[in-house]
Amino acid sequence: MSQKLFKARHAQGDVVEGYCLSASDGFSARYDLDRINGTFSRPSHKLFGESYNDKILVLDTAKGGVASAWMLYEMKMRNLCPSAIIFNTVNPILAQGAAHGGISMLSGFDVDIAAAIASGAKLRIDPKNKTVEVIT
Repeated sequence: MSQKLFKARHAQGDVVEGYCLSASDGFSARYDLDRINGTFSRPSHKLFGESYNDKILVLDTAKGGVASAWMLYEMKMRNLCPSAIIFNTVNPILAQGAAHGGISMLSGFDVDIAAAIASGAKLRIDPKNKTVEVIT
């Protein structure tokens, strides 16, 4: 696979490298996840049954409000959380929750990022430079 580099309009957090889970679906920490077992639990979610722990999530949009934001913090404190989240679009509340929980996040691309990056790809995200690089 050739290397690909994507530029985000918004980014926060630290450099993260790892494998991703990607789907053209939304993300709600409250309604989509089993936060005790670290898996996607909503049967209609495209990542149903997959473990999100230590994965870079590449998804279409953030869903939810204050509860989802606080849940990101709680997941991080229990060391059962995604290593980073990449969205096409994100709401301010979830961005604040990721910042509070210390989870790197990027959003706003010129392409549909969830369609452009395949699940299982190894990524390197660099929030300072607002880049996502597909390594393998």
